[in-house]
Amino acid sequence: MGNQCMARFLSAVPNGDLREVVRHFTPNWFAANMGTGILALMLADFPYHFPGQLVAARGLWSINVFFFGLFTVLFLGRAIFYPAAFRRLFEHPVQSLFIGAIPMGFATIVNGIFLLWPLSPETILVAHYLWWVDVALSLFSVLAVPYYMFTAQHHAMDRMTAAWLLPVVPPEVAAASGGMLAGHLSTGAAGWVIYTSYVLWAISVPLAFAILTILFLRLTLHKMPHIDMAVSAWLPLGPLGTGSLAMLVLGPSDQYAFAGSSMAAVGALGEPIGIIAGLVLWGFGLWWMAIAIFFTLRYLNEGLPFNMGWWGFTFPLGVFTASTYALARETGFVVFDHIGAAFTILLAFFWVVVTWRTFGGMWVGRLFRDPSLSEETAMLVDSKEDVQRLITKEDVIKDLRS
Repeated sequence: MGNQCMARFLSAVPNGDLREVVRHFTPNWFAANMGTGILALMLADFPYHFPGQLVAARGLWSINVFFFGLFTVLFLGRAIFYPAAFRRLFEHPVQSLFIGAIPMGFATIVNGIFLLWPLSPETILVAHYLWWVDVALSLFSVLAVPYYMFTAQHHAMDRMTAAWLLPVVPPEVAAASGGMLAGHLSTGAAGWVIYTSYVLWAISVPLAFAILTILFLRLTLHKMPHIDMAVSAWLPLGPLGTGSLAMLVLGPSDQYAFAGSSMAAVGALGEPIGIIAGLVLWGFGLWWMAIAIFFTLRYLNEGLPFNMGWWGFTFPLGVFTASTYALARETGFVVFDHIGAAFTILLAFFWVVVTWRTFGGMWVGRLFRDPSLSEETAMLVDSKEDVQRLITKEDVIKDLRS
């Protein structure tokens, strides 16, 4: 059994060449960092304490840091050693969207520094600097990917899914992170973080609502997405959960950052406005969660094939859970703690299932296949028209299945 297992190691890598692991490495692997990181943070917040709770959270966070580093090396390796293949990534209408997974996965690491570990001036300084790095990555995602969507990719209403949210959500994730970080900084530094976080929220949330509006129309006209994109039904929980969380954590930080300044009166309004806005977004998220559950049950009857998109079960639910716990803290309404605990248990279940399936596919190398480098579209293209001609609906479905 052991020999057979070792014989299968990376046996399904394209062309049997281990260098293809780098060439075919795609940013959707960072979705695993998103899911693992948010589970670590939610375990720490779990209201029904159990032995080893913090140890488990820190252990998951540490594992997440390791894999984020590994994935970063592989992704940069593709950019350095296979620049043509790297450029093709941005032209693909699905894989390019996962660029947004990089800053969102990184945000869970930044948050863990000051939420899971003992605080010190050094750790706060590191978290502060890394937060600005996350802001830069988030802005790259929300600007670069839509630009390529507008200029170099071929999209159609019947192929649109909630995956469009992936590149536009990172700024509001960074905004929520900034709200939690600001209270640990000096008032001067906190002010910069607060102002920046509100701008990030304002960039991301309206874009997300625009996409959700289009998504509602698409679902009405063309019904459910192809089964390979089934888990995308859970993605709307992401912008609604992080949008709610950001408003809930920025409010209390406003009072701290603006105390004694000309903005003190505005800071005093931040918390009550944040609670109202956070609750409204959370309620909207409940509707999308119900729809996602209904869709998933229907897809399960058809047989749900595994792909890296399954990580969409984790992070959106995780940030929605974080918003639930924040509502419990801000309102004192204990029902939110109970609901958050139930969400955390469901999140842990999803994470175990998806992690098990991911390691299986990673071990044999089956998951190291970039659809933008498939045999049908392997040649380099020089124009927008070539991309539109090569990437058809059938290509996308075939590539996702592989």
